Amino acid sequence: MNTTGLSRDNIVALVDCNNFYVSCERAFNPDLAGKPVAVLSNNDGCLVSRSQEIKDLKIPMGAPGFKYEALIKKHGGTLLSSNYALYGDMSARVMEVLSMFTPDLEIYSIDEAFLGLTGFQTRDLEEYGRKIKHTVQKWTGIPVSVGISRTKTLAKIANHHAKKIPAFKGSLCLMTEERIEKALERTPVGEVWGIGRQYDKFLRQNRIETALQLRDVEDKFVDHYMTSVGHKTVLELRGYACVDLDDAPSAKKSIVNSRSFGKQVSELSELREAVSNYITRAAEKLRKQKSVAGHMMVFLSTNRFKEGPQYNNSISTTLFPPSAYTPELIRIALNLLDELYLPGFEYKKAGVMFADIMSEADVPLSFIEECYLDDKRKQLMDIVDKLNRKHGQDTLFYASSGIQKNWQMRRVRLSPYYTTRWNDLPKVK
Repeated sequence: MNTTGLSRDNIVALVDCNNFYVSCERAFNPDLAGKPVAVLSNNDGCLVSRSQEIKDLKIPMGAPGFKYEALIKKHGGTLLSSNYALYGDMSARVMEVLSMFTPDLEIYSIDEAFLGLTGFQTRDLEEYGRKIKHTVQKWTGIPVSVGISRTKTLAKIANHHAKKIPAFKGSLCLMTEERIEKALERTPVGEVWGIGRQYDKFLRQNRIETALQLRDVEDKFVDHYMTSVGHKTVLELRGYACVDLDDAPSAKKSIVNSRSFGKQVSELSELREAVSNYITRAAEKLRKQKSVAGHMMVFLSTNRFKEGPQYNNSISTTLFPPSAYTPELIRIALNLLDELYLPGFEYKKAGVMFADIMSEADVPLSFIEECYLDDKRKQLMDIVDKLNRKHGQDTLFYASSGIQKNWQMRRVRLSPYYTTRWNDLPKVK
């Protein structure tokens, strides 16, 4: 395999929040510490975050909440609805703390970030990882694990062992060949970043069962049987940095906003409220990445798991000129919904999608229609976004989005919005 231009001198850390959603809940409710706690998906469905105590009960990720509720309560535990406003805000706080430890930060997901530490060779990196862990937990209340090595893939493996083995105290540095080999030998090939189920099955059929065996596989095997992603994975295991830090994630090429309703919805008025809400959220995402959309789709579906008549359909239109102006997008979406809607059905889900997304700077000129970027509509959207960011989501909202929103997803176990709503601020006795 070609290694021309690839470096073995990089140092990268992966910081991963432990059981993130559960940890956010525990940060504001200490009574949950040491007890089995799980956070449920939309409409209080399946487990999407589990405390260690839940894992010790052998309850799998994605299991239906109702199936294990009695067992969890028997052990003094609890199930909670997902509080995405809280988790998003706590994630931003964690990332802000991490940015103090390096100028090179890539936010990989809501609970993970890569830190570029190249040039930190003179430090005790493992101790530096513990300092990161201690600071994040002290300042935010969120426990994290830190894995440090030469590549992202090796840092992922280091993080995995730092989290699982208490002796490492939450931080593991894999820089020497001896330590790397020991860690790879103890890592099943299916747990390597970039190895999916099918790859895992194929590799095991070829007697490659550990990350170390994958690293040491013959080049001929890699060239013949593995894709470009597989090539990069093997090279990363060998210490060659193939996946660079991305401190400016690329803009999304499509944006979908959709939710299952908390109840069966048959009235057009409620569907109009839902679609207005989804358009509002999707348009905010467009403007946040300084983009506009040239295509819109609205879709409706009934509950395929419920007996009775079924209806699933979508309708789309071109947006000319491309736009991110919420009032106009709501108007177009509601017109599409009126065409799409059929009475007599109980709907379980609705959603919207924006496609043909382009940067604001690339919007083509038009002599027919004036783009919203060139008049006061752009200023209006900037003011609305600024106020909602400062004072909380939907401080200003559109009347078509409704007031009571009885169709919203069911979250009967929802904790307070501790950090994003004044009335929910924790009270000190």
